[in-house]
Amino acid sequence: MKPFIFLLLFCSGIACNTASTVVYLCESTGARRYHYQKDCRGLKNCSYQIRQATIDEAREKGKTLCGWEK
Repeated sequence: MKPFIFLLLFCSGIACNTASTVVYLCESTGARRYHYQKDCRGLKNCSYQIRQATIDEAREKGKTLCGWEK
């Protein structure tokens, strides 16, 4: 019972709220990844604008997590 209560309390906070998780996207038409860190190694080749988005928005656009951040 204690692990369930802990999980419930933990997930009621920010950690389980993926809808508001901020990620970074390269605005290039060929960009396919999202990044948790603005200074991610995978974003260094982006010659277009880098913008913030929610993780849900990134996934709706078909983006997947950058391989450097897995």
